[in-house]
Amino acid sequence: MDAELPDVAAGRRFYGELFGWSFEEAYGSSVWALLNGDRVASLAPKSDGRMPTVWTVSFAADDAAALGRRITAAGGQMVMAPFPVGDLGTAALAADPEGAVFGLWQAGRHPGFGRRHEPGTFVWAELYTRDTATANAFYGGLFHEALFGDGSEPDFGRAAVTDVFPAEMPSHFLAHFRVTDLDDALGAVQRLGGRVQAPPLETSYGRVAVVTDNQGASFALLQR
Repeated sequence: MDAELPDVAAGRRFYGELFGWSFEEAYGSSVWALLNGDRVASLAPKSDGRMPTVWTVSFAADDAAALGRRITAAGGQMVMAPFPVGDLGTAALAADPEGAVFGLWQAGRHPGFGRRHEPGTFVWAELYTRDTATANAFYGGLFHEALFGDGSEPDFGRAAVTDVFPAEMPSHFLAHFRVTDLDDALGAVQRLGGRVQAPPLETSYGRVAVVTDNQGASFALLQR
């Protein structure tokens, strides 16, 4: 999980207060977000001001180049070809057939984040798409365990973008972070300069609200 932000220092203040994260230097100008000493996310400066301010959901890859070839063969595209991130690992950026963007991470010295499903950490990624059949086939072929389970707690779901949503809304992933008290967390988001995009609603996986941070990156808060 990583956020690309115009101002990493402002991101540190926002997320440090909201989730209780501390921070340490990572690669280049990026920082690791830590919870009780374990890495749970990263914040990075946007390399191009024209790019959106976003949270990116990444999938682990044993071989990012080989998985990239499978993605293009299945109708997706590589937005950014695999590239080394020092000795930490290899990263890539891809899009599915409907245009939803996601990352790939081939671990080197950084195996991935040490905590999830706990308050203040990543708990769920929801894919919003207009063509659910295509999404099922695409992700089911690439990431079978992420969709259908390997015996561990699931991380990933898929929802249809219906007429309730604006027509211009593209397919996208929405990262969810777990909180203990959703109402308290929403109050903190607004106090810290963020805003509530969608008020709390009940879902099959918990009580959820969609928010943006103080720089416009969207994410969801989930109380289970």
